[in-house]
Amino acid sequence: MKTIFLTGVNGLLGTNFVHLLLEKDFIIYALIRDKKKYKGRKNSKLKLITMDLFGDYENYLRKSDIVVHIAADTSTDKTDYEDYEKINFKATKRLFDFSTKNDIKRFIYISTANTIGYGSRIHPGKETDEIKEPFNQLFYARSKAKAEKYLQQTASDIKVFILNPTFMIGAYDSKPSSGKIILMALNKPIVFYPPGGKNFVHVKDVAQAILNCFSSANSGERYLIAGENLSYLQFFKKVKEQTQSRQRLIPLPGFALFLFGIVGEGLRNFKLRTSLSKVNMKILRLENFYSGKKAEKYLSLSYTPIDQAIKDAVFYFQSIE
Repeated sequence: MKTIFLTGVNGLLGTNFVHLLLEKDFIIYALIRDKKKYKGRKNSKLKLITMDLFGDYENYLRKSDIVVHIAADTSTDKTDYEDYEKINFKATKRLFDFSTKNDIKRFIYISTANTIGYGSRIHPGKETDEIKEPFNQLFYARSKAKAEKYLQQTASDIKVFILNPTFMIGAYDSKPSSGKIILMALNKPIVFYPPGGKNFVHVKDVAQAILNCFSSANSGERYLIAGENLSYLQFFKKVKEQTQSRQRLIPLPGFALFLFGIVGEGLRNFKLRTSLSKVNMKILRLENFYSGKKAEKYLSLSYTPIDQAIKDAVFYFQSIE
């Protein structure tokens, strides 16, 4: 029986991953700042540890075989890079260094597809593609890329796996995080959609990819966990089908997003937190598409249709209304 040290337990991916681990009878030490925020299944094998990423958690590492580091600052509204670096780089470096010291066998780091260059439908981005503009200007992506580089360059006997999931959809998004895109459309008569698109993946597939790293020999590399490439229009049409809604889908002009970005930059100059920025608005105008074939081949992963992910997310949000 293996023991897992886990961060990010109360997030969308963390909760789904815990459910998968409990089905497989693992013991889990999970860091969490507030136990009340965990909305997943409870079990005697799940030990919730009230502590942040800079706490004294070494005693739990000594009892663990594998570290899965999911926790991250994924916010889009902070104005200083240092805010992202503290959690996404410094806390990762600290955890990895302690893991090395305490003879952890495998270190699985959940990064983001944003650190990898996107592509088109015909030529989707793959793991060897360098990060592109505008993502190289995104504080979140820059801080995650810095952590990836540290993990890959630091000499260690630990087997390191870096997973780069795209936009995750599914149940148990209690914060919510990526599920906000579902809530934008749920029970709304009108939905405005941007002109771009992105890759969507079922969160359960990402959880399964992590689990498959436990037995995989293919360490030391990055793995895109990427499901379906869809325009925002295609995605919202799928949401509309799953909810059997008669809502109207109205395109949001690119120039409007450009103006929103200008307004956001003005607010940010006064240190006001907002998700409106030139970078964020430009991303909504792009079709950033990826391929998950490497994970299929080397992590023995198969992908769930995104329609099922949307169905699961819609059912979850409707059940907690």
